[in-house]
Amino acid sequence: MKSALLALAASLALAAPALAQNPPGAPFPEPQPYPMPAPTPAPRDVPYAGLLKLEVDATDLDRRIFNVHETVPVAGPGPFTLLFPQWVPGGHSPRNSLEKIAGITIRAGGKVLAWKRDPVDVFAFHVDVPVGAASLDVSYQSLTPTAMDQGRVVMTQEMLNLQWLSLAMYPAGHYARQVQIEASVRLPEGWAFGTALEPAGPATAGPPQSGWVRFKPVPFDVLVDSPMFAGRYYRQVDLDPGAAVPVRLDIFADRPELLEAATADQLEKHRDLVRQAYKLYGSAHYNHYDFLFALSERMGGIGLEHHRSSEDGTGPNYFLDWAAWPSERDLLPHEYTHSWNGKYRRPADLWTQSLNVPMRGSMLWVYEGQTQYWGFVLSGRSGLLSKQESLDALAATAATYETRIGRTWRPVEDTTEDPIINNRRPQPWTSWQRSEDYYSEGQLVWLDADTLIRARSGGKRSLDDFAKAFFGMENGNWSERPYTFEDVVAALNAVEPYDWAKFLHERIDDVAVKPPLDGLARGGWRLVYTDTETAYFKSAEARRKTVDLTYSIGLTLARDGDVAGVQWEGPAFKAGMAVGGKLLAVNGIAYDPDRLKEAITAAKGGAPLSLLVKTGDHYKAFDVVWKGGLRYPRLERIEGTPDLLSAIYAAKK
Repeated sequence: MKSALLALAASLALAAPALAQNPPGAPFPEPQPYPMPAPTPAPRDVPYAGLLKLEVDATDLDRRIFNVHETVPVAGPGPFTLLFPQWVPGGHSPRNSLEKIAGITIRAGGKVLAWKRDPVDVFAFHVDVPVGAASLDVSYQSLTPTAMDQGRVVMTQEMLNLQWLSLAMYPAGHYARQVQIEASVRLPEGWAFGTALEPAGPATAGPPQSGWVRFKPVPFDVLVDSPMFAGRYYRQVDLDPGAAVPVRLDIFADRPELLEAATADQLEKHRDLVRQAYKLYGSAHYNHYDFLFALSERMGGIGLEHHRSSEDGTGPNYFLDWAAWPSERDLLPHEYTHSWNGKYRRPADLWTQSLNVPMRGSMLWVYEGQTQYWGFVLSGRSGLLSKQESLDALAATAATYETRIGRTWRPVEDTTEDPIINNRRPQPWTSWQRSEDYYSEGQLVWLDADTLIRARSGGKRSLDDFAKAFFGMENGNWSERPYTFEDVVAALNAVEPYDWAKFLHERIDDVAVKPPLDGLARGGWRLVYTDTETAYFKSAEARRKTVDLTYSIGLTLARDGDVAGVQWEGPAFKAGMAVGGKLLAVNGIAYDPDRLKEAITAAKGGAPLSLLVKTGDHYKAFDVVWKGGLRYPRLERIEGTPDLLSAIYAAKK
């Protein structure tokens, strides 16, 4: 039987074609690329003929749906491309919510037209305009999140955050500033709104409105830079009474009593923010400015800059429990500073012709880093943060970057790509991977620069002089003035001659093993650790709902024990722990935040901590070796040195 099978196999082998190799002289063809579609028309700096009209019905609160209708004039028949904005200014990444757009229907003369999404540029929609059509009627819905796990909630029964960027399309082939658009919105009955846009009729952004509100036509780039907050419970506060250029705080809240919680002293600190900003920059690059400010636990929080407004969302107790939330009070100063740095002056490679041309963030350490610096400085100068809170906030930042071990392999400049690389998704090893560190390490770099200028000039000059000259030019101009690295260096040299190019390259472009704390020492302070938290550190823990033990056992936990962070090469890391598990017990007793802290203190002279962690279906005890006790950052005065930090945070007269 075996011999018969072998004979059959041999005969089949002789009869089968030689598939394993090409016939001599006749090779099989290798694959070749399939042709790419024609590219989307590039933007040109020429006016678009006609006025776009956008109507957004924002009344479907139960289902949280924006219903959109847009009228797009067309010049004649033939291929036509509509773009949904891709890049998010201030978000620094191509992450606009295209996936939430549904029900796209395009008509001309009442007839439905076929459309096709570009297979490569998926934010582009192609349609053939028929003969005789003067315009396209485009309808669709924006299906906003109905639960937190779908994304940021922007519509509740009490308020909404309308971002034109996520609702409007525009024609390809033109700079965004060359496309004029008129927007209208229908709000729920009795709701008020705040926006940088100006109503076309007698309505103002204050008293309750019902029905449709129509706004004056603006360029498309101005529209997307002018979002709206609207709500049932609203209060407007004049932050610069009597000024020719109004600055307003438009407050929206979950409950009416939250609007009245603000004390006269708290509101005066917000007015001082405006005063101190003008003293710093010496100009206004807007014809009016609105802080769109939501106090909510139902609508998602936000901090997003715009030229004449900002989207600011925080917890409902911002005013009500003022003393407990200092870690939230730099939000408004940060976003306000962006009107000067980021909107009026912005890095040249971040300014683009349209919202579908890739942005590059190589100078975000100026755009965001110096804004982070001035945000905290203005918080201190205005009294939104006390001097002690300002110092404690700086200590928390300094400690982060003293222990940010990823600095040994990755320079600050490379983190400017993180909005695209990671798009703010959770990371398993942030201390090693790094994540948008151009913000807060950038803050420390600019503290270094400020104290250096003050020390070299004997206190005669400071980074304030740079801010006024660089960001404060052309008072009243709210166009854009892009800048380059060379522009920044030249402006610094105009304030204080120095090798600023080398200074910045070393701190931004080079891998830096040394912690970036020179500004602290030159400012007359040092970073130390004690076994008690500062009030600011406690506030930050409460806001994030964490137990932060980074500087002791190298562990951050959610309040329920979920492992939220593990410091690379810290004690918990060395024991084998990772993000994703749940701490169940400490030394054999059920986990409790205070019990864990007590055990860390007791371990100073004893055995390792035993932490029982559940990861999936597995339970494991980790022995964490640490005898340093609890450690929390704060600043300590260096006696006999000039106290430059106190001068930096002091209000300007």
